[in-house]
Amino acid sequence: MERRHYKFQRITIDPAKCLGKPCIRGLRIPVASILGYLSAGMSVEEILAEWPELEPEDIYEALGFAAEAMEERFVPLEEVAKG
Repeated sequence: MERRHYKFQRITIDPAKCLGKPCIRGLRIPVASILGYLSAGMSVEEILAEWPELEPEDIYEALGFAAEAMEERFVPLEEVAKG
């Protein structure tokens, strides 16, 4: 059963797709993949050319979803030795 995020209408979660990972509009394109492409240096235009079923709003909403998720998490950090 596919569900939409209450705040991000383009983000869907379906246990039968991509192991229940948050995806874009019910497509089998996980939010994490979009973030990975961006962090690897792909531009929005390059992502849209590679996956024509995506829309610019999908990518921006994936970023917003990730930002929201990080607001709710504590990320433990290691102290870095100064050399």
